[in-house]
Amino acid sequence: MSGSVEQGTSQSHGDTRILHFLVRLPRPMEAVWPALATPEGIAAWWTAADVLEPRLGGAVTLRDLGSGQVTAWDADRVAEYTVEGGGRIRFHLERDGEEGCALRFTHEFRGDRESETEARWRARFERLIGELGKRP
Repeated sequence: MSGSVEQGTSQSHGDTRILHFLVRLPRPMEAVWPALATPEGIAAWWTAADVLEPRLGGAVTLRDLGSGQVTAWDADRVAEYTVEGGGRIRFHLERDGEEGCALRFTHEFRGDRESETEARWRARFERLIGELGKRP
């Protein structure tokens, strides 16, 4: 089973943009979670997480986006980071079949951040799929 970035949409509401993706991953939720919720996992496919306190209200610093806090945390399912200047980034995992999972991703931010386009996130998710394929 291989992963796929199936859907990407972008909406604008005034000066707020919202990106949504559905990413099907060929690994169970427990194997994907560390890639979304640990500094080492995030750095392997997205950006360095200089600070990440894995709990609701914990501090987070994402090198390409800024500093803020963990605004949702449901271990093995939901990680949401809200960073000043970078907006709200939410990863929500769901079971998808017997051996895979689906990642529902949302990035809500203000302004026109060129680094936060659908194409850039699609490429990031392709890297995530590649990284997950390297793991036993």
